[in-house]
Formats: sequence, structure tokens, C-alpha cells
Amino acid sequence: MTINGVISSILFRNVDTGYTVVAFSTDKGSLTAVGSFPEIKVGTLLTITGEYEENARFGTQFRAIDVMYSTPTGQEGIIEYLGSGLISGIGQSMARRIVEKFGLRTLEVLEKTPRKLLTISGIGAKTLQKITISFNAHKCMQNTIIFLRNHDVTMGQSIKIYKAYNEHSIKIVSENPYRLIEDIDGIGFLTADRIALKLGFSSDGNFRIMAAIIHVLREEMLNGHTYSPLPDLITKTKDALGIDEKSKITDCIEILCINSKIVKYKFENDNKDIETYAVALSSNYNTERSIARRLCDLVSGVDTIEINVEKAIKKYEYSNNIRLHSVQKLAITTAIKDGVMVITGGPGTGKTTIIKCVLEIFNDCGLKTLLAAPTGRAAKRLSETSGDNAKTIHRLLGAEFGSTGLVYVYNELNTLDANVLIVDEISMADIFILLALLRALAAGTRLILVGDKDQLPSVSAGNVLSDIINSKIMPVIRLTEIYRQDADSLIILNAHHINNGRMPELDNRSKDFFFDEKTAPSDILNTVVSLVSERLPRYMKIDPNDIQVLAPLKKGLTGVVNLNIELQKVLNPREKNDVEVKINDTYLKIGDKVMQIVNNYNLQWHKKITHESGSGVYNGDIGYIVNIDDDKIFVEFEDGRVGCYCKDDRYQLILAYAVTVHKSQGSEFPVVVIVISSGSYMLLNRNLLYTAVTRARNAVVIVGTRENLERMVKSNYIEKRYTLLKELICKTKQILA
Repeated sequence: MTINGVISSILFRNVDTGYTVVAFSTDKGSLTAVGSFPEIKVGTLLTITGEYEENARFGTQFRAIDVMYSTPTGQEGIIEYLGSGLISGIGQSMARRIVEKFGLRTLEVLEKTPRKLLTISGIGAKTLQKITISFNAHKCMQNTIIFLRNHDVTMGQSIKIYKAYNEHSIKIVSENPYRLIEDIDGIGFLTADRIALKLGFSSDGNFRIMAAIIHVLREEMLNGHTYSPLPDLITKTKDALGIDEKSKITDCIEILCINSKIVKYKFENDNKDIETYAVALSSNYNTERSIARRLCDLVSGVDTIEINVEKAIKKYEYSNNIRLHSVQKLAITTAIKDGVMVITGGPGTGKTTIIKCVLEIFNDCGLKTLLAAPTGRAAKRLSETSGDNAKTIHRLLGAEFGSTGLVYVYNELNTLDANVLIVDEISMADIFILLALLRALAAGTRLILVGDKDQLPSVSAGNVLSDIINSKIMPVIRLTEIYRQDADSLIILNAHHINNGRMPELDNRSKDFFFDEKTAPSDILNTVVSLVSERLPRYMKIDPNDIQVLAPLKKGLTGVVNLNIELQKVLNPREKNDVEVKINDTYLKIGDKVMQIVNNYNLQWHKKITHESGSGVYNGDIGYIVNIDDDKIFVEFEDGRVGCYCKDDRYQLILAYAVTVHKSQGSEFPVVVIVISSGSYMLLNRNLLYTAVTRARNAVVIVGTRENLERMVKSNYIEKRYTLLKELICKTKQILA
């Protein structure tokens, strides 16, 4: 449906995204219109295409899909247009005087012979210049948006493009639309390629091929890789382009290398079983190379501590009435003497005890120690178990979003005030946050990395814990003995059974590990809903919000998406008069449990606790919707902060009654319900099951078939991650030796 009218008032506008709510007057009456709008003022004439929809709180609204400026007709229309405030230097009275002078030729005069305006009383040289610049800029924006909309660019994207390029927009897009991929947030290869092909760009031109190469490497990053083997890159680029031009792709790879966009790295070995060349985005390569150098510098530059470690350990044992195992003592001794090390082990193997002992010894020596973890939940758990204050790495570094992007208060020029840094759950860290952390460490700082090498690697690019361990850059203490285990508890014992390829004990006689065997997907679904909403809360005397459902798959009857829909129905059912917001095919309402799925360093905060509570919200953070107002969603996170989500931020939220195992990394929940269903061996494996079980603090319930559970336990498949960190560490060690 298309309607013509004039803006009578602007109810809300986000100047960065263009999302706007307006009162719109037509010849048939007034209505409320919402959507992405170009620059507007009260009185702007528009043609809007869209459809009516019902909003639970605000009633009937017109959802604008396309918004275009209308050319005013008649003298009164031109007066209203010029006097709307869009054109600087012209108010209502001036607009009337201009139209009285030039009539229906007014807009033509403004565009082609603006000096004629000097004949109007009140317009001098300075005012004429202001009017001309403003009119031309407005006309330019109109032409740009019309041009972009004609090439299937959305209104929101068109606004972003014009804000970035201004009057050069059409020229830049026409010359190389693939620039949009790098310059405009939210525009990827597929959108830029669609524009380019519509503009007549060749399907085998260099611009297109180079953009496809970058696109493939970025897609590989989303899968955790920091590089692509050269043959894989060529194959995937051909698939993205839909053409078979290996020689041209190879040539374009060389051009991108010359332009420092990518790096082609040759492995220095004679092993024919591995790829010869790795191709990486320059940002990834430079990040891993910098990590390698800084780790080597830390390892060789730690100051020695004059202390009787054996005596210090005995003091800790006596004061805490415990007896440490020889391997735990070795880990503590290594931390004190070597200063840079890795401690790795599964649940119950004594990692926390080691951290507490090391903290006490360092404090007794007068050394300042900091604790950090990649996620808020992991930092909270570290604080609780260590008895000391821990922060997320981002908050420790003072992450802020500035005009140039993400910046850190603490860096190589302003290092952290610490002698020792202990980082838990390091397997979750990607290469970028690890480098930021290393940059903030002064020379001589001790670094203790703690993690479980058998858990899933980071969601983002890199495999830092495994790479550091395998590089042998620093001492690694592996903890295998179980020290923390209640007599009638099976969580820790079964986690180790699974990790060692043995079936967990499933007799259902323990207090914290249960197996509910179901075969049909519908039975699995119904059982999970019943467990979360009724059975477990009644049996364990807990709130359903303390129960987290974990599943390996997103799609299907027992996938995360459908589980969330069904759990929402019983835990927070939709009522007729509820205020709710639709995101894709999901409705969110007040009370819903939600998860942030990308890092957002610039979220607007409705409520912050302290300055140290941080400026961002991060992938995996869980909260609850506490209010929905004027199309804004307010989410209270577990640390008490309340974030304000506008229209363009809302896609970052998903329902979190059920989440994938990958999204649960670094978290710990009172009770975990694990869904075991049929699926690919690449997903249903021991590594994933082990990670899911180790997320539970008090109880685990597995729902599914014994056959699928056995398949997961027996499958030691681990998807290879292509990373260069180990290689670069080893090479750096050789150079510095």
C-alpha cells in the first residue's frame, strides 16, 4: 500500500539509524508511521509504501517499508515544503515571499539560477549561500536515496551510505560498490554483489573476485578459523562467485597481498599431509603474530621472587586444613618461580584450590594480583570460588567505544597496575581480546592462564589455549586427579567418564545426575517442558529461571528455536494485552529470559551500577526484559545493569530459556537439562557433551535416547580449527633464541 502525505509531528527519531516514529497527515486523515526515514522535518512531503500492523501498546501503525520524498505540487505545497525547516535560511514567511515571486518555477530557480533569490527582500549574499548549500545537499540526498533504492538497497542502508559518503555516494557506489562491505556496517558481500551486478559490473571482474575472497575469509572467521588453506579458499571463492576462474582468483589473492589486505603464509616444514600455504586477513595474521611476540617476551622477562615456596604451601595447608596433592604443589611452585604458565584440568581437579593458594602467597609477598575471565558469568564464578574480586577481561581493560571503534583504557601506553594476572576460562578467549590483554601487561608481569583444554574452543576466531599448550612456550600443568567429589554426587565423576570416552553412570540413584530416556522428538520436547516448568522446580525447590536447557542443534522439533517457543508458552505465556515486540519470527515480552548474541560496546544504558560495571554488553550475557516502551526494550542483566535496546539493537537478543551448548561456554547454572537428539556426528560428539555437563553446578538431567548418548560419548571428532598462533609462537621462539 502506498500513501502520500505530510509529516505533522516527529514522535521519535534515532539520528544514527534513521528509525523514526511520525504522525503523518493524508487527505484521508492522520496515522502513525514507523520505519527507517531519511532526513525529515515537520512539513516534509513523503510517499510511503508499507502496510498496517497492530501494536499491542500503541494500536494501529503503518509500518513503512519504503519512504521517498514527494515533489510538492501547487504554490501552497511548495511553500509548505520550503518552510518545513529542511532548507536552512528559509522560514515560512520567507518561503511565501519566494513563491509569490517565482510561482511554480520556484524549485527550478533554486536548482538552476539561485542568484535570482537576491531580488527577494531579506536575502543577501550570506543567506543565499546558506540556502544554496542546504538545498543542494538536500537534493543530493534525495537523488542518492532514489539511486540506491532503485538498486534494491534498503532505506536503512541508504541512510548509512549517505552519512558515510555524503555527496560522493553515487560516484563511490557506481565506481566500486564492493567498498560498501568494508565501509558500511551491516552490508556484506551478497548485498554489495547484488548492487554491483545490477550496475553492470562483470561477474569475473577483479573488484568482485577480491570482494569474494575477503567475504570467504570473514565467513571462515565466523567459524573460528583465523586463516584458510589456499586450496579451500580458492574452492569456496569459486562457489561464492558462481564461476570457475581459478587463475583469476589466484591473481586477485596476489593483488590483495600486495595491497596488505591479506597475508599468504608459507609453512616451514616438509610434511606433505598439511597445507603448504595459509591465507589470512591481515588483521588476523598481525594479531596472532603480536600475541606470539608478547608471550615470548613475557616468558623471558619475569622477575624472580625470593620466597620459600615449600614453607608457603605448608602455611596454606595448615590455615585451610587441607593437604595438597603433589601435582597441585607443582602447579603452585611453577606459578611462583616461572611466573608465566598454564593450568589445565576438568571439574573437581583442584584448579580453584591452586588459584586460592597462589593468591595468598602473592599477597603475602606484597604483590598486586588481578583476576579476570572472558565472560560475566565466568568472572562472577571466579569471584565466588576465589574469594577475591574478578572482572571480565573487557571491563578489566576499560573497554570503551569511541569514534574509531573499540578502544581500551589500559594498553601498552597505560598498563595495568598489577604484578600478577590470573585469567580463568582462557579457552573462551579469542585472539583479539587476548592481544588486548597482553598489550596491557607491563614487562615482568606474571601471567597464569587457567582453563579446560577439553571444552569447546571460543565462539570467535582462534583456539588460544590449545595453541599455547601445543607451542610449549610455557610450562603446562595438567590436573587429572579428582579432589572435589561428594559421595553421592555424579556430576564431576560422569564428566570425567565422558571425557575419557566412557558412558556416564545412569542409575538415577544419585542426587544430581539423571537420565530420562525418550525416543520420539515430541516426547523429548514434552519431557523437557515438563521438567523445567513443573517437575524440577517441585522436586528441587528451585525457580524455573535457575534451570538452563542446553541443546546441540538450533533447528528441528528439539532444537533451541522451538524449545524456546514452547518453554515461553508455559514460563511466560503471551496474554491478549501484553506489550511485546516481534523480532524475526519471535515475540519478546516483559519477563522473558533473553541472551545477547553479539558484543555491543556502545549499548545505551538506562541504569548502570558503577563506572566499573563497563560500557558494553557481551556475547552470552543473559538477562530479563523488565520493560518495553516506545519500541525500546529494557533488559536487566545479572549484574544489575539495565540496557536500552532500540530498533537496530533488538536483533542482538534471542530467547534464552534454551541455548546451544556453544553459547553456554564459560557459564555455570544451578541445574542443566541437556537435550540429546539425532544429528550430524560433527555436532553430536564427546567434546560437546562434556562441555554441556560441566556447565551444571547442582544437577544435570539428560533427555534423549541411550543410543544417541552412546554415539556422543564414543565420538571423539573435533572439528579442526585453522589457526596460526602455534606456528607463529614457535617461529618467534626460534628467531629470539
